Amino acid sequence: MFTEDNRLIYSELLKWKNSSTRKPMLLRGARQVGKTTTVDAFGKEYRQYLKVNLENKVNAAIFREHDDVKQLLEVLFFTHGKNIDEKDTLLFIDEIQEVPEAVNLLRYFYEDLPHLHVIAAGSLLETIFNRRIRIPVGRVEYRILRPLSFPEFLHAMGEKPALQQFKTAPVADFAHDKLMELFRLYVLIGGMPEAVFHYAKHRDAGALRNIYNTLLQAYIDDVEKYARNETFVHIIRHIIRSMNLESGSRIKFQNFGHSNYGSREVREALHTLEKAMLLHLVYPSIDTVLPLKPDLRKSPRLHVLDTGLMNHFAGLQTDLMLTTEIDKVYYGKVIEHIVGQELLASQFNVLNELHFWTRDKKGSSAEVDYLINYNGKVIPIEVKSGATGTLRSLHLFMESAPHDVAVRLYGGKYNIDYVQTPSGKKFRLINLPYYLASKIENYLTLNAV
Repeated sequence: MFTEDNRLIYSELLKWKNSSTRKPMLLRGARQVGKTTTVDAFGKEYRQYLKVNLENKVNAAIFREHDDVKQLLEVLFFTHGKNIDEKDTLLFIDEIQEVPEAVNLLRYFYEDLPHLHVIAAGSLLETIFNRRIRIPVGRVEYRILRPLSFPEFLHAMGEKPALQQFKTAPVADFAHDKLMELFRLYVLIGGMPEAVFHYAKHRDAGALRNIYNTLLQAYIDDVEKYARNETFVHIIRHIIRSMNLESGSRIKFQNFGHSNYGSREVREALHTLEKAMLLHLVYPSIDTVLPLKPDLRKSPRLHVLDTGLMNHFAGLQTDLMLTTEIDKVYYGKVIEHIVGQELLASQFNVLNELHFWTRDKKGSSAEVDYLINYNGKVIPIEVKSGATGTLRSLHLFMESAPHDVAVRLYGGKYNIDYVQTPSGKKFRLINLPYYLASKIENYLTLNAV
């Protein structure tokens, strides 16, 4: 049985099940992040679980032939040998993108059959929408599932004592070295469930090569289905193969990945892959207070779906296996990337996104790795080791921030430094080991921020 330790979204699904204002849920996420497996496990919370995969021709035909949901359910329950009168039932519509008309039906499940619990899942959902097919606004809830987070990785690896220490705030000093060792392994492998579970069983990182290659090809094949023409297919193929080499960097659309493609066509292809949730384009903000407004005129930073995939296709595994200083690999991009992945891992709302800060002044540019909104405060996060006096960009941010707290993720143990900017402003710098990236808010609460 899955629990909150297996998948963080599980507790979110339980809240949805018990909500009096529950609506049909669209569970989104890239292929192979575990949507089907998670819902299959969640189905055990119900007396009756009906799973309908629309890649199956019989199931797809039922949805295409019936636009009345009550008649549709009669056929579905009869076909699958289920009891239509059982009130405690979860209906799971998997691969819903295969029958776009089924998305329109979700509103009628909400309006006409509110007692029935409905979850739908699919990939590339935005690419199927047009004037005829639209998400029923106000009639559907959304959740996003991403690759495994570090605590989910610990559970999959069977590291229960380490997981228990991870969940204890503050983490005990004696647990630090072990957690750092496991986090380095997590950085190497990433969070794609198939890769993690294969390694947990066989303990052979080299054997993951075929898994990563198969995943990449599946993404190429999947996205190509929705490309409007042959030229766009070639651009998407190029970007999927190049994005891991560019990940963690601020990018230009023109000639992306040493290509001859123009800015407009690359931008469109990147946005298509962003809709498929294979990457994120993270635009900088110049704000130190809410709301955080991304500056779309500036170059975005590219984040791909999973750091393990990035490591494989950028050829970084050997460097990661041979070092204990993961912040030095690939100019620090790998550790910054996994931190971004961790910041997103426990966020299930479609509106959650990454932010970073820049100040572009002639002769004095600055950049802070991440920003988070905590209790109405914009908290800056730097990802680097070294003396606190070397965090020049962080000091510049804190000069204009209307609060006195910043966070640094580094290779050392949890502690707090009391720091002063060049102009004399004092602030607290909460230093957290890299493996606590997903627990930043817990430690802000611990320190009464």
